[in-house]
Amino acid sequence: MGRLRRGRVALAAGAALCVVAAVPGRAAADTPTPSPYVFADRAVPVEGAKNSMGAVKLTPGSTYKSSLARGGKVYYQLQLDARETVYVSATAVPGLDAKVVYGDGVEVSLQDANGNRCNSGDARFGTAQSPRPITAWAVRAVGPAENRCKVAGTYYVVVERNSDPGSSTQTWDTELRVVSEPGVAKGAPMTPPDAWNSASPTPPTGMRKERRGGTGFNDARALRAGVWGDRIEPGQTLFYRVPVDWGQQLSASAELGSASGGGGEYVTSALVMSRSNPVRARIDDADTAYDGQQKSATLEPLAPVAYENRYSPVDGVAATRFAGWYYLSVHLNPKVAREFGKGPLGLTLRVNVDGAAKKAPAYVGTARPSDEFSVTGQDKDAAVRGDTSAGGGSEGGDGSGNGDGDGDGDGDGMKLVAAGGFGAGTLLLMILGVWTVIGRRRAGRAGRAAAADSPYGPPTAW
Repeated sequence: MGRLRRGRVALAAGAALCVVAAVPGRAAADTPTPSPYVFADRAVPVEGAKNSMGAVKLTPGSTYKSSLARGGKVYYQLQLDARETVYVSATAVPGLDAKVVYGDGVEVSLQDANGNRCNSGDARFGTAQSPRPITAWAVRAVGPAENRCKVAGTYYVVVERNSDPGSSTQTWDTELRVVSEPGVAKGAPMTPPDAWNSASPTPPTGMRKERRGGTGFNDARALRAGVWGDRIEPGQTLFYRVPVDWGQQLSASAELGSASGGGGEYVTSALVMSRSNPVRARIDDADTAYDGQQKSATLEPLAPVAYENRYSPVDGVAATRFAGWYYLSVHLNPKVAREFGKGPLGLTLRVNVDGAAKKAPAYVGTARPSDEFSVTGQDKDAAVRGDTSAGGGSEGGDGSGNGDGDGDGDGDGMKLVAAGGFGAGTLLLMILGVWTVIGRRRAGRAGRAAAADSPYGPPTAW
């Protein structure tokens, strides 16, 4: 009879393991296609309203996740004082299989309670006509040079999707980020630069060090000046971030390696490299065609980071108005797969940060988030290690416990394995526990003597 009880225990355990084994397979089958963009961990889900009356309130210093239908136009609300400059960015994320054309894109505007437009900006997919995360931004600025939208009160963020005929009807996910910049003390410079050292710096040389790029702003890989290596697949967009202090200039190039297959083919706007500032505002971009031979795209140095740059009529200069994390993104057109194969191609980034750090402007108040417009010692250390944390991503490295950040992303895989192992063990214990309780109750009802011989008695200890 003891053998019978042990046999039933084994059968129960085997059944539990079968259930456990079936769970991951079923979960995997139901898992949707992974998103091409990692949203901020603490992004608050919000739904854009169809008109201003239903607009949900956004708060400076926060990040939100929303969506945008084809041809859609949605509203969000802001309550602002008369002292802070506020930046709103909207990152649109079409699906990897979405069809986009030249004029498709997203537009963001900030409006006052009377419908007057404070500022607006847009982003388009352009000649690449390739689905990838794109970001538009707008600002409500305060200061002696501003004549509109200065008063405290209710303002509206309007996000609109521009769609050309021929684009897909899929809804795009969007990430909204609201950042507040305090005012500065009287006497702050207001004259933008009219000349600076614009000569192309000597690109860094030497052996490249491998660093895997992230999928978006929230898991962008931290870099310092140097030569960095990665691999990029057709249709993929990789994100990196570089700390750039007051008085410094950032320049970079991306070199795409040669392909082993193909010949005579040619893909226009195959590699697109973009540069964005700390509030995710796109500064500029560069692209190159690809014919299977190595090609590079270069972002030239702009004016050194300075507060007064915001008064420049040149958009690229005006965007380098504060210190902090600057972002580099590299996108490989999916058409490359059709001509040269689906496999990844080698990618080399050459990053320059020139100039000595200067003193920050005399801000009166605190930014939201508080560390948005500065470069700290921790930021510099993160760039040395290659951390992926960027205001909403995982903290302290690449998620694998490897502080140098040069892993290949196995940290996320280990998290899944650990979660799966924990779930399987928990499920097994629950099944065996229930079986044991049932057995004991039946044994109690049958009486102590009967329980000794009953096949439903409690299992022996193991």
